[in-house]
This record gives sequence, C-alpha cells and structure tokens, in this order.
Amino acid sequence: MIRLASEDSSSRYGHLIPDLSATAVRRGRGNLATLLRRKLLYPVFQPIASLEDGSMYAHEALIRGPEESTLHNPDKLLQAAELENLNFEFENQCVLIAMERWGSLRQAGRLFLNISADALIQALQQCEFDSLITLAKELGVAPRMLVLEITEYERVADMDQLALAVREIRAAGVSLALDDFGDGRSSLRLWSQLKPEYVKIDKYFTKAISQHADKLKTIQALQQIAAIFGTALIAEGIETEDDLRVLRDLGIPYGQGYLLGRPERLPRVHIEPKARVTLRDRMVAVFPELRRTASAGSISRLAVIKAPYVKPTTTNDALARIFFEHPKLHSVAVVDETQPVAIINRSAFMNEYSKLYYREIWGHKSCMMHANMEPRVIERNHSVDDLVGILTSDDQRYLVDGFIVTDNGRYEGMGTGEQLVRSVTETRIEAARHANPLTFLPGNIPISQHIERLLASGVEFVACYADLNNFKPFNDQYGYWRGDEMIRLLANLCQAHCDPRRDFVGHVGGDDFILLYQSSNWQVQCEAIIAEFAQQARGLFDEAAREAGGIQADDRHGVPRFFPLTTLSIGAVIVNHDEFTNAEQVASVAARAKHDAKTSDKGLQIRVNKGMLLAHV
Repeated sequence: MIRLASEDSSSRYGHLIPDLSATAVRRGRGNLATLLRRKLLYPVFQPIASLEDGSMYAHEALIRGPEESTLHNPDKLLQAAELENLNFEFENQCVLIAMERWGSLRQAGRLFLNISADALIQALQQCEFDSLITLAKELGVAPRMLVLEITEYERVADMDQLALAVREIRAAGVSLALDDFGDGRSSLRLWSQLKPEYVKIDKYFTKAISQHADKLKTIQALQQIAAIFGTALIAEGIETEDDLRVLRDLGIPYGQGYLLGRPERLPRVHIEPKARVTLRDRMVAVFPELRRTASAGSISRLAVIKAPYVKPTTTNDALARIFFEHPKLHSVAVVDETQPVAIINRSAFMNEYSKLYYREIWGHKSCMMHANMEPRVIERNHSVDDLVGILTSDDQRYLVDGFIVTDNGRYEGMGTGEQLVRSVTETRIEAARHANPLTFLPGNIPISQHIERLLASGVEFVACYADLNNFKPFNDQYGYWRGDEMIRLLANLCQAHCDPRRDFVGHVGGDDFILLYQSSNWQVQCEAIIAEFAQQARGLFDEAAREAGGIQADDRHGVPRFFPLTTLSIGAVIVNHDEFTNAEQVASVAARAKHDAKTSDKGLQIRVNKGMLLAHV
C-alpha cells in the first residue's frame, strides 16, 4: 500500500498520465490520476462519539479533492476512480494520506479508515499489508488504534479470501468495522463470518427514528445480533436532538453525524455543544410506538385436535367405525394425498347411518356422498384479520362443522368453532396489551416499559391516571358507537396536551388512560384536558340532556336515577424514583389518586409520594 508514497507515485504513473498544471486542476480539467500523482487529495475527520456521555471516541478519515475542483466531492472522486480504473490506487493513497496527517497531528483516539473489501484482498495478495503496518508505526499511528472500515463488501465473490484478510488484520492488532449495514447490500452472513468489532448502522434507520417505530424495532433487532457476535454498534447520520436522545436511550454505544460534528480538516476535541447538552440531560426519550394493533399477525396458539382423517375412497362403514372409536370427534376431514378436500359432520352422518337398512344398502359405498366439498380450511399461520372475517361472515358453517387446520397446505388436524372464537379473542387481547385497537395508543406493556425506563433514569416525572365520570350510563344510553367517539375525544385531548418528545400517552383500556409527564407544565396541561373535555363532551349528548345537565339511566343495580354529564378525573403522582422500584407500584398509586379524584369530584388530585395527598384542584 505504500507504493503511492512520493517517490513511487511519479515513477509508477508517469508514463500513463499527462502532466497537467495546477491551474488546469483548479479549473476542473484535471483528472484523478493527476490528483493522485500531485498528491492534491487531503483528509478531513468526522468525530465518532460515545452516546453515553458525549466523549470523543474516534474519528473517521474522509477524503476530499481540491476545493475548487470538480473532484472535490467524495462521490465524484469515487466515480472518477471507477471511470479511470484507479480504484485500488485511489484507495491506497486515501489510506496513506489519512495516516500521514493523523500521525502528524499526534491525536488520541481511534482512526477509522475506509477501504473496500476488494482492495483489502488485493493488498493482502500483493503482500502490501505488512508495509502498511510498518508505515503506520513509522508515522506514529499505533495499529491497535486503527479501524479498517470495510466498504463495498457486497461485491466480494470469495468470502474465504476476505476472511483470510481479516485474520491478517487482527493479527496485526488492527480492528474491523462494517460500513452502512442495513442499506440493502449488507449481509448477515458476513457479519457472522467476520465478527467485526464495529458495525455502522446505515443512516436510513437512524434518520427520524424518533418518529418511526419500525426503524426503532429494526435497530433493537440489530442490537440483539450485536450482542451475539460481541459487536459495538455505531449509529450513522444523526442530525436531530430527538433522534440522538432515542439512540442514547436505546443503548447504542457510539454515534456519528452532523449533529455531533461535521467533517473538518482538524479533529475535534469535543462534539457540538447542542449534542453535548442533549446527551447529558436526564430527560428520557419517548419511543415511537406502532400506531396499529397486531391484528395482521398470525395465530400462534390455534388449538388443533390431532384427529384421524379419511380418504375419498373410505366407505361409510369405515367412517362410522372412526366416529364410534372417537366419540368426541365433531367432524372428520377428507384428505386426498396430503390436501384436505372436504369435511363430514358427525351428527349429520350418524343420523343417516342409523336409519333402517342404511348399512346394507350404503355401508360399502364411498363416504363422499356425505361430504361438504367447501370446508373451512385454516392455515396455522393464518392472519387474525382473516379469522375475524370468518367469524363475521354470513357463512357460519364453522359453528357446526368446525374447521380443518393445515400446515403449509398439508392436513394437520381439526378445530371447533369454539376454539376459533377463543383463539381470536386471546390474540386480540394480547395485541391490545401492546396497542389499543380503538385509539391505537400504546397499551399496558409499552406503558410499563416506559415507566421502568423513567425509574431507571432517576429523572423525576409525573404519572397521571385519567378516567371518565358517568361514562357507563352515557354508553348505555347512546350506544357503543358514540361511546367510542367519546373515548377517542379523550385520547385526542391527551395527545394534544402532551409534548411528544417528553411525555407519554397510553391507553390502559376502556376509558382509562395513563399520562407520563416529564414536562414541567404538566399541571396546566392536565387542567386544560379536564376543562376542554367537559366542554367538548357536551356535544356528544342530545339537546335535552344538555339542557337538563345529565341523563336518566339505570345504575349498576338497575335502579333508575339521574347522572350528570360525563366529565374527566385525573389522579397525579409526583414520582421520585427512590420511593418506587417498579412500574406496578407507580400504576397502583396513580390508580388510587384517580379514585380519590373521582370520589372528591375535584377534577385533578395530586400526590407527591405513595401516601401523601398534596392538593385538590
């Protein structure tokens, strides 16, 4: 790799490259070969920082052409290297001048150097890697502080050669990083085979991560893989404080991006002040949640009866023997080879089979005369939405016949209508624990997870439990449609009076909501929610009820009485992490505060700890 030192570069390319003046280069008429021979490329350094405390961890060396040249931009340089067939030579000089500059600056911290997988293999084959290590030491760059950032590894045809090159790298004390992982070209196999010390997460997944739950889930999956392989993740492309805070709270160890620091000729001592303030504040990021239920998921616990089946050639006598041997079997599937083609209902068949002279006339005939040729067939991984469609369709044969369960199209067993309803119900309940199907707000599990994160951070926060007063009489009087409209009204008001970057809104279920405030103006916001709900909820009542101030309805004991218009109560708890050890304790105290608020009819009730009442509002 050192062949592009000053003595070698002229002799190596002198017969290939015309002698262009520096003026021609500045005017944009120079080519890459000229820049290489005249050593007109220069490095800039972009910081890589610890997301735990904002300290400087490393710098990545990036290459630029002359500022007034058309080849100043790195993309243009790469295009020119490809066009002029100078990829290997270009990469060599980039590595050389970056090390020269870094060594002259006597900088602490690691230096990340970009090199393609092909160039790395070629350098190893030409025995130039040892020369690189020797040169690094001569320039004052310790090999253990070098990280080779592998790019364009998707082009490698011989993975074994790359693995050999990586072993040579590690033997010299140099670390390895994979660049832009997740950009569509990256390979989990490569990660597994090379086990790099660092993997850089492509900026597609980090950009606006504070607003996209799917990106957050993807990075959490990458964290699990990184833990298996012992790899440190580096988040690229960090440009906003909200994204930085989310990545910090996810536990991503290192980050890189314009918010932390742009590429500059001199390495930075500190990251940008704005990023440093963000990393050092104690505010916990509100993770984005999927604003839909998991209804598109599959039924994993679909009950299956391992029932025998019959063939189209099975006789009625043989089918009767199966039903006699299995008295609880409601139906039998007819299977041709491995695929179910029909279903025979037990009751319908046995009614016919028990008739006079049936066995003598029809006993040796095919059972297909009793078959329903349009059975309900359900795959083990059938989506919940499809199963709900079965339950709500006009065709209700599954209630009598049950259904046939298949695995990848092959017969698996039988199921009953009762089992189908139970499976769908259990899956819906489980989904609602993650996201409420009415408001799409986070359910119990994300609520608990966010409380645990708040407690772990040590930050002071306020847990508010919101519940409607006299909602059941309203729902009974006007029906579930208008009841749902009232719940959505409350959900919208809660979200409108919360800072999405600081405050968390969850829907426990029914008319119960949890608000977790880090904003200092939480009390003003709670009072606004109560007041605005009281005003807007009036519009959901009919005119007579508005004039009367309420409705006549039966109470829980069936006794008619007058109920005032629906209002909102909020119980608030100022949480000090020293007094609580888990989310359950916080939720329990908030629920008691809510109960006190409802019984006192004061709207907002505040507690400063587990037992002390602070104020009625």
